[in-house]
Amino acid sequence: MGPLTGLPAAEAARRLREEGPNSIPFAKRPGTLTIALEVLREPMLLLLCAASTLYLLIGDLTEALVLAASILVVIAISIGQRAKTERALEALRDLSSPRALVVRDGVQQRIAGAAVVRGDVLILADGDRVAADGRVLAASDLMVDESLLTGESLPVEKDAPGAAERAGRVFSGTLVVRGHGYAEVLATGARSELGRIGRMLGEIAPEKTSLEVETGRVVRLVAAFAVGLSALVAVCYAVTRGGWVEGVLAGLTLAMAILPEEFPVVLTVFLALGAWRIARRDVLTRRMPAIEMLGAATVLCVDKTGTLTENRMAVKEVFAGDKREVLAYAALASELAPFDPMENAILAAASLAAPEAVEWRQAWRLDRDYSLSPAFLAVCHAWRDAEGRAVVAVKGAPEAVIAACRLGPAEAEALLSEARRGAERGVRILGVARAQWSRADWPADPRDFPFRWLGFVALADPLRPTVPAAVAECRRAGIRVVMITGDHGGTALAIAREAGIRTEGGLLTGAELDSLPEAELAQAVRGVDVFARVLPQQKLRLVVALKAAGEVVAMTGDGVNDAPALRAAHIGVAMGGRGTDVAREAASLVLLRDEFGAIVDTVRLGRRIYDNLRNAMGYLLAVHVPIAGISFLPLVFGGPIVLYPVHVVFLEFVIDPACSVVFEAESGESEAMQRPPRDPHEPLFSRSMLAASLGLGAAALLAVVLVYGWALLAGRSEGELRALSFAAVVIGNLALILAHRSRSRPIFATLARPNPVLWWMMLAALAALGLAIYVPPMAAVFRFAPLGAAEIGIAFAAGLAGALCSEGWKWYTAGSRGARTG
Repeated sequence: MGPLTGLPAAEAARRLREEGPNSIPFAKRPGTLTIALEVLREPMLLLLCAASTLYLLIGDLTEALVLAASILVVIAISIGQRAKTERALEALRDLSSPRALVVRDGVQQRIAGAAVVRGDVLILADGDRVAADGRVLAASDLMVDESLLTGESLPVEKDAPGAAERAGRVFSGTLVVRGHGYAEVLATGARSELGRIGRMLGEIAPEKTSLEVETGRVVRLVAAFAVGLSALVAVCYAVTRGGWVEGVLAGLTLAMAILPEEFPVVLTVFLALGAWRIARRDVLTRRMPAIEMLGAATVLCVDKTGTLTENRMAVKEVFAGDKREVLAYAALASELAPFDPMENAILAAASLAAPEAVEWRQAWRLDRDYSLSPAFLAVCHAWRDAEGRAVVAVKGAPEAVIAACRLGPAEAEALLSEARRGAERGVRILGVARAQWSRADWPADPRDFPFRWLGFVALADPLRPTVPAAVAECRRAGIRVVMITGDHGGTALAIAREAGIRTEGGLLTGAELDSLPEAELAQAVRGVDVFARVLPQQKLRLVVALKAAGEVVAMTGDGVNDAPALRAAHIGVAMGGRGTDVAREAASLVLLRDEFGAIVDTVRLGRRIYDNLRNAMGYLLAVHVPIAGISFLPLVFGGPIVLYPVHVVFLEFVIDPACSVVFEAESGESEAMQRPPRDPHEPLFSRSMLAASLGLGAAALLAVVLVYGWALLAGRSEGELRALSFAAVVIGNLALILAHRSRSRPIFATLARPNPVLWWMMLAALAALGLAIYVPPMAAVFRFAPLGAAEIGIAFAAGLAGALCSEGWKWYTAGSRGARTG
């Protein structure tokens, strides 16, 4: 089958029917209702539904509507995130199915990419995206950009049959950047290289974060306890005091006091506001829990090209010759309208260091162009200046140019040694020479020119300027930075050293990875931070090995080849500027500006979010103790009831904004990036956190009970007793907020930390308390009687007692830490 014949149309139709279209198979996208029902089956959402129903049953329509609105918001966010995730495979399908020019029955036809079949002959030209994997049949100066499969920034030259395996193949989704050729299709759809990546991507399900799992578990436990205890209280009340309606009301009040409906709300609000904050720094969040997880990251896997580097070539240095002359003649040996990144870099450098070369290229005539060939790995241009004199320039592989200069053995070996040392630094080396020619005709072979050696040009994909500082900050924060690249090992090590990535452990190549069993690979990844010549499936294997070793893995990338590993990592971070749609859709976070330093800001924000979230959860645990206790104890001991549903609703108006807005707005600890990542296995509700929070809550409860007992013994009216006890609960609530702003700093130190929302919320709570006590219509609803100044002072003293306990706890834990480190 020749390139001018192609497949018969009938045979192409048969293969399309039997082998299927040239597209990646996709599962049917679930509908909105299906996703909503899946979300509603989550325990946290079930709890929200139960709480909303509970409020509705007791007639508190406002709180029921607020919780119902929260449910709708959570469902909407989940549907939106799920829809974006589904676009990953759709983006890959679009990329893998461009339109294609094929030859069938000897006629060129433009067909849909999905209609390409095995055996088709593709016509490839500059600017085309390759529609399927194929074998090159004929090529003329054919260059293909394969960076989104391999990660290498330079285009790859493609040759006809007889070339090396990779050089004789083209791959679906890659881009023809120069020349033209023919290729016979060998694999389509899911059988192509791109298709294999798509299958891997489709098989990887995003994991729930430890925070999501733990919060759900705690909510289920507390909810079960609350329901059981409230049912017991309702029965006991009805039996001992009589009246089932009052008993059910008492049970519902206790359930409302204990039910932690704020937990899922707080988690959602914190992460949503965190996503908003990080978006202001040009980082988009596709999976909100990943923000919190990034604060726990122990390993950051980065791709070299486009992530650490700028994904463009630049002249790094000129050596073994005069810089101006070397760049001038390297420019003369470049194409008139260059596409090659190295030639563009040479022209950019020459325009600054040797501007006369730019003038020569415009004023002189290119009389003979000797293209790169296997026999002579260099580009040679023969020019005529304005007077007709010949000027010849050549640039190319150092060994080829040095040989063409006919230098002595010692001098040639010295220059080759310099070239090898340059290559070890991770740069691409080109030799440059010039020649004079007095004859009218040009030689057939450029090696016949009498070349004179000029020097070397070293080119590299430059490191992003912000990378070393970002890597250093990661190191201070206890985060390993691991480079995973498809590039050459020497280049990878050189970039790693320049970036500040640890290279003491050497490097591992993709071939070496394949030779290691899982256990040995898991051991190897503990000591090696540079991986080179790594294929897409090997990147995925590395991420899995790191996760198996107990690491919390964040990975950055921008190409299609990065997508499976981005999806498999705990936190996938796509570079948005140069990144492909597939990488962006597979990732949890997307950097809109391709600045590696932005990842450090995100880590810092992730740690701040976790610290604030932990403080908020600790506050929630503490504040429910006095509320539940003062609801339960009067029922047990037969005293006047303090809290009814309206009182719990009032407290919720303090608790909800405190835990979901006030704590979220905290600026966080200044030393957050000076400490190692938290243990990924450390639970949010650790024993120390539970002990501290429940202890502070118990102290606040004790203070309220003492106030209740004093009012009871003093013979105060039921309205006064209730108002005094409730005021102590509210003020104690505010004191617990202050106590939980920091786990290590005393309250007086945190007062200087700006948080306007905190003070507005406290003023609003105190004003509302005053209205409830002293405005008769509101006091009637709350069953309060007015209090005097002395009683208000007692309530304040009792409420602040909890804060004093927190100061003692912080002093004790600080002393314990000092003793351990001393």
